Amino acid sequence: MNKGSFKQFLRGNTAHRFPKIVTLAVTSSVLVAMIAVDASASSNGQGSTGQGSTASNSAYVTTTLTLGWSQPQLRELAYHWQPRHSAFPLKPVKLRTITTVTTTTPPVTTTTPAPTVPTLPPTTSTTTPATTTTTAPPTTTTTSPAPTTTTSPAPITAFPTGTADSSEPSGYAPSSSSALAGYSQSYVNDFTGTTLPSGWEPYSGTPSGDPGGQFGSAHDIVGGGILSLNTFQDPAYNNEWVTGGLCQCGHSQTYGAYFVRSRLTGAGPTGVELLWPATNAWPPEIDFNETLGGTSSTTATVHYNTNNSQVHNHTNVDMTQWHTWGVIWTPASVTYTVDGSVWATVTNTASIPNLPMTLDLQQQTWCSSGYACPTAPQSMQVDWVAEYSAT
Repeated sequence: MNKGSFKQFLRGNTAHRFPKIVTLAVTSSVLVAMIAVDASASSNGQGSTGQGSTASNSAYVTTTLTLGWSQPQLRELAYHWQPRHSAFPLKPVKLRTITTVTTTTPPVTTTTPAPTVPTLPPTTSTTTPATTTTTAPPTTTTTSPAPTTTTSPAPITAFPTGTADSSEPSGYAPSSSSALAGYSQSYVNDFTGTTLPSGWEPYSGTPSGDPGGQFGSAHDIVGGGILSLNTFQDPAYNNEWVTGGLCQCGHSQTYGAYFVRSRLTGAGPTGVELLWPATNAWPPEIDFNETLGGTSSTTATVHYNTNNSQVHNHTNVDMTQWHTWGVIWTPASVTYTVDGSVWATVTNTASIPNLPMTLDLQQQTWCSSGYACPTAPQSMQVDWVAEYSAT
């Protein structure tokens, strides 16, 4: 009997066929029996060591926080979503074990001069723990040796970072069609117009796995030579935090190299640059720049197999400065670059996607999960993208 019905009974407005005194006696007997059962369960101590107990949770928190990540961030990494299309909901993955490996690698220092852009801060690379499910093949994360530091006017690297150009918002124009040895340029866009280029489609709706998030097509703006993905409290969505995101759904390829020149205006939403399967048959997924809401570092993640096993990497860098982020995807490896320098490589061939994928760019809030929640409007700004295919 709910509270409203019981109060109605006491006020004399009930419609029961039995006298009230009989009904009251029966109800009292049931309540006494329930209290006795509850007291018996408590005396057996089930709440102190059983599943979901305080002791068990404390041990888990102690283990995870030693890694320097918050529990919500670890949960997001372990049960990583792809939020793009709500029409493709994903089943949650039950993580049976968490294996942590910490490896110290030499710092990576890059110098990216530009006529109108301040010298970029040093970039150091570290490898974060690899997280896999117990049924997945073992994951392997390899960090390449640090490249030799150079003080020449332009970076001398094996991978494109752009061409110095003071007329560009970021100080660099897209790299040339022959900038990457063994590859030819398959697509380039400098976002010089005032509308989304042909082949790009904006996100709209609630991201899968993130009921507190919201994408809005009006949050993708092109102007002044920049594509801006804007996050702000939108009156059209009851002042919820709404983010921008879009896919290059009109262009896909299997394997290749992708370079994105971008920056964040500030902390709050997570910014993501990723490769997503053209058929929406997820996984796989390659996130080659994912900030998780901060501005002092970024992560890269390969998602693979039906258990959503993952290979993670992490690097420290000032995300409010312009950088050229790259991913070189081959049948044998996935290589991550920033400003022309390699900062991590994945060589576990079992984890590497082998189907057509598209380039996607997005911001996303995770306020309902306790992180990546803005306190002020922010943007992810993209100066240009350039893509290459093997020759």
